[in-house]
Amino acid sequence: MKSSVNAILLCGGKGERSGSKINKVLCYFGAKTALEYFLDAFSPLCDNIVVVSAERDIEQIREISAPYGAQTVLGGDTRTQSVRSGLNAIKQCDVVLIHDAARPFVDQRTIKECIKSAQEFGSGIAAVKAVDSLKKVNDCVITDEIPRDDVYCIQTPQAFSFDKIKAAYLNVSGTFTDDSAVYMAAGGQPRIVIGSIDNKKITTPEDLISTPPCQRIGAGMDFHVFVKERKLIIGGVEIPYELGLTGNSDADVLAHAIMDALLSAIDMPDIGVLFPCTDEYKDANSIELLKTVVALVNAANRKIISVSATIMAQAPKMKDYIPLMRKRLSSAMGISENSINVSATTTEGLGAIGEGKGIAAGAVCLLQ
Repeated sequence: MKSSVNAILLCGGKGERSGSKINKVLCYFGAKTALEYFLDAFSPLCDNIVVVSAERDIEQIREISAPYGAQTVLGGDTRTQSVRSGLNAIKQCDVVLIHDAARPFVDQRTIKECIKSAQEFGSGIAAVKAVDSLKKVNDCVITDEIPRDDVYCIQTPQAFSFDKIKAAYLNVSGTFTDDSAVYMAAGGQPRIVIGSIDNKKITTPEDLISTPPCQRIGAGMDFHVFVKERKLIIGGVEIPYELGLTGNSDADVLAHAIMDALLSAIDMPDIGVLFPCTDEYKDANSIELLKTVVALVNAANRKIISVSATIMAQAPKMKDYIPLMRKRLSSAMGISENSINVSATTTEGLGAIGEGKGIAAGAVCLLQ
């Protein structure tokens, strides 16, 4: 029989150390708030989610959480009190996950491992092994060395048998910085699972302006020379012109730049390696090759968020064909047309492009 899993997301922080004037959970990282990042991570794995909020933010947090089917409740003055509020909002389940909103970039692998450990052992605490040298310090002076062999940095989520952690919070008094401490104070033996270094805690102002670890940026560039008696294919669109572009495939310089951008974002070789100049790819349709690259992106557990590309050509003019290019490229990548931008420019007569010897294209992408 499948275990029922609930999650408590603690969103009552003030963000004072981060220097933010608003709750960290409401800060945007790219296109989404921190709250949406972990709602996206937890929702597919949980039967019910309880979001614990401070009073000042509760309406805004409730509005963001509602589409996920999450319940929003009022927290307390301390983390310990807020966890109690979350536990009281849950009627019954087998496993409960407790997670701090200061860690919006948790991945589903970590969540699953915590759940699995709680099902088997009663607890599953995300943690990473300490890698830095550890010292005891008194008044800015190092007084002792701390062996790091058995030292772990504790993260969230922390998963528990619901009945055991609820009993622990009922029977243990005092204020605690995490749930494993409450569980241990009640006589439990917290068991760790290996977390992720990407599951970082948003603490400083620098953390608020960093790119989320779960996002990757890629860049690509391509250039092809004009030749006679070839079709000119750009972005999957045939453009009437007296010259085409040379290449083993259809020489779609725009599609090639986008493919290289996507491949660079997932740490894979460029298209010259993946699709070499062999008979297998002679006159290949680059839109079909793009679909192959997108399959590699999906296999890497990444999602294309946006693509921005620029065509550099002295001639022909591209503006009338760009809407169709966006349509064909977005269809090949499985994203909306609003998620891809294509622009065109000249080099004002400078260089090989300005002299009409060829066309170049550049592209950048953002993957989730």
